[in-house]
Amino acid sequence: MADTRLIHGRYRLLDLIGRGGMGEVWQAHDESLDRRVAVKCLKPLGQRNDQAISDILRERFRREARVAASLQHHGVTVVHDFGEHEGVLYLVMEFLEGRNLSQILDDNEPHPLTVPEIVDIAEQVADALAYTHEQGIIHRDLKPANIMRLTDGTVKICDFGIARLGHDIGFTSRLTGTGVAMGTPHYMSPEQISGGHIDHRSDLYSLGCVLYEMTTGVPPFDLGDTWAILVGHRDTPPDPPRAHRADFPGAFDRIILDLLAKTPEGRPTDARELRHRIAAARSASEASAAPSASAAPAAHPVSPASGQDQPLPTWTHAMTAGHKAVGACALGIPLPDFTSGLTGAWTTTPANQRGSLATVPPRPDRPTPPPDALAVLTSRHNTGLSLARLGRWDEAGEVHRAVLAEREHLLGPGHPDTLTSRYEVGFTLSRTGRALDALEAFGRVAEGRARSLGPDHPDTLAARQEAAYVLGRLGRHFEAHEVYATVLASRERTMGPEHPDTLRCRHNLAFNLSRLGRLEDSHRMAGEVATARARVLGPAHPDTLVTRYEVAYALGQLGRWTEALGTYQEVAAARAHSLGPDHPDTLAARYEVGISLGRLGRSAEALQVYGALVGDRTRVHGPEDPETLRARHGLGVNLGRLARWEEAVVEARDVCAIRERVLGPLHPDTLVSRREVAVGLGWLGRWADALTVYRQVAEARERVLGADHPDALASRNDEAHCLEQLGRGAEAVELYRRVAALRQQSGAGPR
Repeated sequence: MADTRLIHGRYRLLDLIGRGGMGEVWQAHDESLDRRVAVKCLKPLGQRNDQAISDILRERFRREARVAASLQHHGVTVVHDFGEHEGVLYLVMEFLEGRNLSQILDDNEPHPLTVPEIVDIAEQVADALAYTHEQGIIHRDLKPANIMRLTDGTVKICDFGIARLGHDIGFTSRLTGTGVAMGTPHYMSPEQISGGHIDHRSDLYSLGCVLYEMTTGVPPFDLGDTWAILVGHRDTPPDPPRAHRADFPGAFDRIILDLLAKTPEGRPTDARELRHRIAAARSASEASAAPSASAAPAAHPVSPASGQDQPLPTWTHAMTAGHKAVGACALGIPLPDFTSGLTGAWTTTPANQRGSLATVPPRPDRPTPPPDALAVLTSRHNTGLSLARLGRWDEAGEVHRAVLAEREHLLGPGHPDTLTSRYEVGFTLSRTGRALDALEAFGRVAEGRARSLGPDHPDTLAARQEAAYVLGRLGRHFEAHEVYATVLASRERTMGPEHPDTLRCRHNLAFNLSRLGRLEDSHRMAGEVATARARVLGPAHPDTLVTRYEVAYALGQLGRWTEALGTYQEVAAARAHSLGPDHPDTLAARYEVGISLGRLGRSAEALQVYGALVGDRTRVHGPEDPETLRARHGLGVNLGRLARWEEAVVEARDVCAIRERVLGPLHPDTLVSRREVAVGLGWLGRWADALTVYRQVAEARERVLGADHPDALASRNDEAHCLEQLGRGAEAVELYRRVAALRQQSGAGPR
């Protein structure tokens, strides 16, 4: 296709950015939505090609489009559209700014990647595979060229060109029966090579090959002879990565070798299990190991003779090793274009949409910094964003503070890049509980951006909105309200009332209204935002559903639990359809359905909801994830409401023990579970045991929150009630009096 050719009057092809065996990838402009996209075009086959092969390739391409378009996960390339134009099939995808692992490995020769880079990529790929496998989809050609690392550190799997639905065996059989090679020799599983049954564990083997190459610099069987490579996969145990790289942690060495097991049964059960193993190994490694460089290993020989007596399938005979990781996903490396985003209790902006890496030159009175130094700082900035996306806020904060100091020195305090770093510092401070420091950082960013960009610039407003969010976290809701209101007025004036950023600000303002006790106003505004978002973004858009979720929350606060239940159920169903049944937002809505059922006295139904939710949370996130434990807590509460107190106490004790181990003995959730144990003991008539537990909770809350905190006072009231039940009335009266005096001193009203 020629440069600037227009497809279907909408997609204008601009630059050829990748070419593979199946077709070409172009950078293009979507003229309908004014955005950059990547367009993959199937190569025209011409008259000389066999029509059967042509039909098969067309069928495969159409299947790729349908399969890929069904995937909605941050670790999988988003497919926007597909069709046929002048006899050429095309697929329209999101434009990815970054490089594939094949390019990264080539650029990094002769040195393999660092351990932190390997672990970060492995965790993200495992997350994406867990999602696709749960949709019944197998990639079947996972290799470095099909794994993109974006400029912000995000990793995406792309090119589901030979993916298939797990149950659709017939389609794959037709493809392989033609002699069209499925997969790439360096990364094919033994069962793929032998033509046996393929399931999700084949992708895990391929991932093991990729991780091996990232670790050592070469794939596990790196020979020029295709036959030897295939036989090596099928029959020869790989050398441990540590044999080539002594600094590689033993736990990760074991993970890679398990992934490379010859039989699927020897590998991890699924990608979720793999993800948990990687996380555990990372935690252990961070506690004991220091990073070090390693030399590139030499390829180890594999004897092709070991498998000569077992002929490989005939379709492998025409395969060539070629370049071990070349593919059609090299989407170029455009300059970073980070857009400003918003966060907060009502916002779900990803890390790669925060900040604004400007390209404004330094002031004339300041020496021009060396380009290499600026490039290093940009790379370190992106590392900080990646750490934040992984929830490693303390480490992200350290990186951003270091980059901030150097940018301030090289570029000046008012340079856009310096302000971007300060913005990210504020963000990490907010997420690590240092709200006052975060407020100061966002204030300085807002002032600097107002001077250099103007008071109504989106980046200026983003910083002010973050400051409002932090004010809310500090309980200064009146001040937060004033900032939100002024930011909203500016957004409406400069962007219009229905711009997505304007609606996000109104969303946050509605949330803050509920914190001011203005529940009716909060409910009204949230409803208006939900209606507007449905009109602008669509009724199933995640932002629309977030606002509808908050409408339901406001209804619950107003005691309108029947309406709240119906809204939560609608949100849960919509999220399951658009985001997937295991998406965290879907599971959160299901949790609120259980809360609403409990509030309506429908505890038997709530118990069913929580039982199913516990199973799904355990499968998706693990048995010790805080959200899994929240669901178990809800299950225990409803067991009590059904007077199944023996079971309720057992559940509460188990949850309390896990929370104490995972979160700590003084964590609020741990103390809530401990109190639930005491509640159950009381209902069982074991008041002396209940008294002991209530006192433990009260003492812990006083130590953490202070003696006059409402939660600490409530715990002392619980203790006094136990004393009454035990016939120790005088002690109970004295404790009630002490609680009343503390409430009066602190100005707290009755509970």
